[in-house]
Amino acid sequence: MNAKSIFANLVRGEDGSVSTAYGPFVLHSALQPIFRRRPDETLEIEAFEGLVRTFRSGEPISPAEFFSLVEPADIETIDSILRTIHILNTGRLDRSSARIFIKFHPGLFRTPNAMRQEVERIKLAGHEAGLSPDRIVCEISEKFGEDAPLIAAFAEHMRAIGFRIAIDDYGAGDSDLERLKRIGPDYVKFEPAWARDFLENSAGMALLRVIVRQMQEDRIEPVFEGLELSWQVERCAELGVPLMQGYALARPQLAPTTFNSLFPEEPSAAERIAATRNALGSAPTPTHAPIASALAKPARTFGRDVSRSIEKRLRSLP
Repeated sequence: MNAKSIFANLVRGEDGSVSTAYGPFVLHSALQPIFRRRPDETLEIEAFEGLVRTFRSGEPISPAEFFSLVEPADIETIDSILRTIHILNTGRLDRSSARIFIKFHPGLFRTPNAMRQEVERIKLAGHEAGLSPDRIVCEISEKFGEDAPLIAAFAEHMRAIGFRIAIDDYGAGDSDLERLKRIGPDYVKFEPAWARDFLENSAGMALLRVIVRQMQEDRIEPVFEGLELSWQVERCAELGVPLMQGYALARPQLAPTTFNSLFPEEPSAAERIAATRNALGSAPTPTHAPIASALAKPARTFGRDVSRSIEKRLRSLP
């Protein structure tokens, strides 16, 4: 697969969305909001997470099945192009501040030069999308924590460029707050099943409250994801969790998405003044959805399988 240009293998749809192809497969970008809880108990979109939706002959297949069919030499290129389409599709939303979380697999970078090339691709994609570096969040699985020096060096390099850092799957396996301090991420995403188990009882809530408070004192923002039921959202609010994600709040949507109409951005002061002058006496349009709204039945998502599939392939490589 040709990786000379990050735009060489992109497909631009009539609706403006960007996808890519690999043999008989078409890879679409899906975006899922990460919400910030405001003091007035409403939500605003802090960021999106980029997820992949894979199709063959118009039929969806799981990323696990797709990656099992990818040639080993092409995994790095596929991984890079997926980040590119997520960045470009987020830019198409034309929001002024929302970030995009994109997954990274440090094991794919065999040399410093390979890492530098990927960084340049990300910077170019961000520029094309109109996203400054600080709106791009590099998400690294906590499962790579056994190679702490590599992760710390990776995080330091990306942060120096202006990107933000997130650690994923916290709580899965041998998680360590001290190790997190050494890496110094901006965000930590809790492993969904682990966190949901602790939300179910008072002892678990007490432990989560301590962890959340400690992270916030260390200027790390915790993210609870995989929230599927309204009571889970409510208990996160009780814990003071600032950032939440899950089907109970908003389902992923294929780009270009309808999130701008579902969750409009808060207008600036100048925009509010102009709106008031142009619409005297008209009722204001809500700009945020209450936490308890937009609850939906949980459904299976393939997004998280991508990271696990790539990790499995990495372990099988010589």
